[in-house]
Amino acid sequence: MLNKWLSGKNGYLLGFVASYALVALALWIQTHYSLNPCPLCISQRIVFMALGLLFLCAACINPNTLLHKTLTLLLVLTALGGAAVAIRHWWLQAHRDSMIADCGVGFDYMFENFPLQKALTLVFRGTGDCAEIDWTFLGLSIPQMSFLAFIGFVAYALYLTKK
Repeated sequence: MLNKWLSGKNGYLLGFVASYALVALALWIQTHYSLNPCPLCISQRIVFMALGLLFLCAACINPNTLLHKTLTLLLVLTALGGAAVAIRHWWLQAHRDSMIADCGVGFDYMFENFPLQKALTLVFRGTGDCAEIDWTFLGLSIPQMSFLAFIGFVAYALYLTKK
């Protein structure tokens, strides 16, 4: 029975639901604990949403096509990209004592007032806000949990290709 849910279209739809469930969880944590997400948190949410859309597209395409294999590659690369953002965020938190406490400009302001390349550079540099650990679960910060989720999505996407 479990194999039925984890294979074919059902498996990809489960990936879609899981991706957006993680975004919903992040929004719930944000509102319930009155937290303001930093640029790297927002970036990770965007990657989770992109993963969800890729899972949904893969669910709608014949599994024996080149397009489906391309979508699987995009799933893996997107999840690895998300893992890289989470590692950067985790690194900033691990080195928060040596960082200058600078809140920087907001995510919206960056993209409204800077060229795209400059805005992306600012987002991935992180700010003092990115180094704060505002919430943990089982001793893990949000970027640590995101990293585990992204690696899980890499493994899950590769698993789905074998089914």
